[in-house]
Amino acid sequence: MIKTGLFFGSFNPIHIGHMAIANYMLEFSDIDQLWFVISPQNPLKAKLTLLADYHRLELARKAVDDDDRFRISDIEFSMPKPSYTIDTLAYLSEKYPDNEFYLIMGADGLKTFHHWKNSQLIKEKYHRLVYPRPGISSEEISAHVNITLMEAPKIEISSSFIRKSIREEKDIRYFLPERTYQYIKEMHFYEK
Repeated sequence: MIKTGLFFGSFNPIHIGHMAIANYMLEFSDIDQLWFVISPQNPLKAKLTLLADYHRLELARKAVDDDDRFRISDIEFSMPKPSYTIDTLAYLSEKYPDNEFYLIMGADGLKTFHHWKNSQLIKEKYHRLVYPRPGISSEEISAHVNITLMEAPKIEISSSFIRKSIREEKDIRYFLPERTYQYIKEMHFYEK
């Protein structure tokens, strides 16, 4: 079995925090590869500032470049909206029977996990690799089952910070992978 971590997100935009977490998961867990699953719409979040799907997909492709440990997945683009993690997991498990899928998520996601569609089934069937997030204690995390708390460094960079900084005309080139930053500048994304 190929142990495959699935890192879901809107990646609006993908930034160095995402890349550092992905790299950490590959190096400090048992997974063999990591797939970034670009989500068209998180049912628990507003769509206000969401860049078009294909642009976020291209930003992620530019971030990963040619690092073959990573894969960019647009699987949810062709699935019913809004997309639900359990549906994607079921589809991928059926399509790739030689892969054992792990769900990669931030500890802050555990607070709303009980609202996820079929959360109990996810807990039972898929192991979760959880990275720490500010404001979530290890006691809160340990109350959950079938998870491994990864002691990844806490990275307090968010996509909303990136978007806000671009609107304010700040030079944030070192917060983004180089090719991603260049694409954002060329396309004038997030400027208004």
